[in-house]
Amino acid sequence: MDQNCIFCKIIAGDIPSTKVYEDEDMLAFRDINPQAKVHVLVVPKSHFAALAEMDAAQAELVKKCLVKIPAIAESLGLKNGYRLIVNQGEDAGQTVHHLHIHIIGRESMGEKML
Repeated sequence: MDQNCIFCKIIAGDIPSTKVYEDEDMLAFRDINPQAKVHVLVVPKSHFAALAEMDAAQAELVKKCLVKIPAIAESLGLKNGYRLIVNQGEDAGQTVHHLHIHIIGRESMGEKML
């Protein structure tokens, strides 16, 4: 855990969040600035900023997150699809440097990436 990381503080319960899923390895909670009708962040409980920084154990956590996301999406009512986004670095718009996966949906986003 990083004492200065907002997501680590949310994981620790120091900052409140609207949780949609939690287990020993990951937390999924609603984004406070949603970009779609449904916008949830899936966060591994291990602190690392980017895919390039992860070790083998952290890679397993990311795998676990990806395997769990379809069930989370179903629980959120995302029957017609959803988009996953992982921002990597400042040029990509990453503002919190703790790896996280955005689940966005419940509206048509079309074929454009942005």
